[in-house]
Amino acid sequence: MKTILLRLLCAVGALTLSTGALAQAGGAYPSKSVRIVVPFAAGGPADNYARFLAQRLSDAMGQPFVVDNRPGGGSVIGTDVAAKAPADGYTLLMMSNTHTVNETLLPNKPFQLMRDFVGVAPVNYSDLVLVAHPSLEAANLKDLIKLAASRPGKLNYASSGPGTPYHMAGELFKSMANIYLVHIPYRGSSGARTDVIGGQVDLMFDAVTTMAEQARVGRVKAIATTGLKRSDVLPDVPTLNEAGVPGYEATIWLGLMAPRGTPKAVVDKLNEVVTRIVAQPDVKQLWTKQGATAMSMNPAVFDKYLRDDIAKWARLIKSAGIKPD
Repeated sequence: MKTILLRLLCAVGALTLSTGALAQAGGAYPSKSVRIVVPFAAGGPADNYARFLAQRLSDAMGQPFVVDNRPGGGSVIGTDVAAKAPADGYTLLMMSNTHTVNETLLPNKPFQLMRDFVGVAPVNYSDLVLVAHPSLEAANLKDLIKLAASRPGKLNYASSGPGTPYHMAGELFKSMANIYLVHIPYRGSSGARTDVIGGQVDLMFDAVTTMAEQARVGRVKAIATTGLKRSDVLPDVPTLNEAGVPGYEATIWLGLMAPRGTPKAVVDKLNEVVTRIVAQPDVKQLWTKQGATAMSMNPAVFDKYLRDDIAKWARLIKSAGIKPD
């Protein structure tokens, strides 16, 4: 009897703690609008998927989820804004592997990812595509490598900023193909994309989700995609792995984090709703057409995923001697 009573008391205590955590976040969560800080420029994959997810979260949770773009500094500016926000569940961060790269690439930034944030849920991942302006004298990847080798430092590639997946994809390509390309960092992917299309920059690694249509209409030349298998969005375009750089693989993934100290009950509730959203058949179907694949993990597994990714990029950055521009 004493054992049963003790278990009942523990269960009541756990319920009280959970209810108390929600109360700290302002009652039944959410009780007001929630801000999703996107530390990247409008128009890129992070912004597009944040807006899609914000609408679905609004529908599911009965309060507005509003995107707040804060680009600049290779994601540092907006991320710092989120890090300094109250840990009450009403500010979230849309993050990507830019953030896990920056843990090594930018050690003096004003925040530390795993110290100042807690993982909420992953969202999805997608391949990138290496594109060139149509005037570039390279019909395929092998041509491009030969051209770059014959003109060291003469060709350049754009990215949305130091430490972004586009930058790291370029640095990985340089290292594995043993060529030298000049990195041209922008404050966001939209500016980089515009200048590649306009011919001011030679090359760019960009998300398949946003560059495929530009390739189809001939504004850019699709050289290769970055997955280990061909993209369903650009099935006629070979991968770097098959076209001349064996073993090459780079993707962009997205996830949600919250300021550390956000009540666990809120984090768990958000994880549950996001997981349910990305598993919906219409979402999976739409994202497959765009070249994206849904990701699902509970907060503890996502935390390990983030720590492992930080370690992976740290090894690459140190071995290749990559420095921020």
